Amino acid sequence: MLRSLFFFSALFVLTVFFSLAAIIAALLTRGGNVPHLVGRLWSRSILFASGVRVRVEGLEQIDLDQAYVFAANHQSQFDIFALLAHLPVQFRWLAKRELFRIPIFGLAMKSAGYISIDRSNRREAFRSIDLAATRVREGTSIVIFPEGTRSLDGKLKSFKKGGFHLAIKSGRPIVPVSLSGTFAILPKKGFKIRPRNVLMHVGEPVPTEDITVADRNWLISEIRRRIQQHLPPEEKGEPEPTVAKPTGVDS
Repeated sequence: MLRSLFFFSALFVLTVFFSLAAIIAALLTRGGNVPHLVGRLWSRSILFASGVRVRVEGLEQIDLDQAYVFAANHQSQFDIFALLAHLPVQFRWLAKRELFRIPIFGLAMKSAGYISIDRSNRREAFRSIDLAATRVREGTSIVIFPEGTRSLDGKLKSFKKGGFHLAIKSGRPIVPVSLSGTFAILPKKGFKIRPRNVLMHVGEPVPTEDITVADRNWLISEIRRRIQQHLPPEEKGEPEPTVAKPTGVDS
C-alpha cells in the first residue's frame, strides 16, 4: 500500500513537472521532437519510481531512421510508459481526445504533436487518422493500440480497423509490438502497484504499400497473430482466425 501511495504521489509530481518542461521546450524549439524526449524522461522516471524494469527484444528488426506505424497490445497504463521510455524513435501517439482535456498534461501532449482522436465522431476520427497518415509519410512514426482500450483481464482482445486504415493510407510498414507483464503491475480500474518485469518484443515490419483497404482484414489478422505469438499463454486471448493472404502481397 505504501508503494502505491508513493507511486501515485510521484506520478502526480513528475507529470506536472515534465508537462511544464515539455510545454516550455515546445515554445523554445517550435517542434515536437524535444517535447517527445522530455516525455521519454518522464516515462523513465515513472518506471524507476514504480520499480518496473523493461527488457526490449527485436530492435534490430527495424531501421531507427525510418518511419513506421507501431501497433501494440494494451494491458495497462504501463504500456505507455514502457513504449515511451524504450522505443528509441521519434513517434507520436494517436490518443483518445479525453487525455487532451487534462490540465497541463493535455497541453503538453499537444505541444509534442500527439494527435487527438474522437471515437464518438466517425468523421472527426477519420480526419485524425488521415493526419496521422500524413505524419508518417513525412517521416514521423505513429504508435497505436489496435484494441482501442486497455484489456480488463490482461488477455489480447479483437482489433479495431481505424489504425490499419492509417497504415495502409501512409504506405509505410506496420510493426507489431508485444507487451507482456504490464497487466500484473496495474490492471484497469486497479490502484495497487505490483512491480514486475516487462518484456517488449518489437516484431518484423509488415509492408503495406501493396495492400489495399480491401485487404485490411488480412492485415489485422496478421498483425494480431504476430503480437499474439510473443505473449505468454495467459495473455494470448482468443486464437486469431485465418484470413487468406492477398495475392501479390509479400510478408
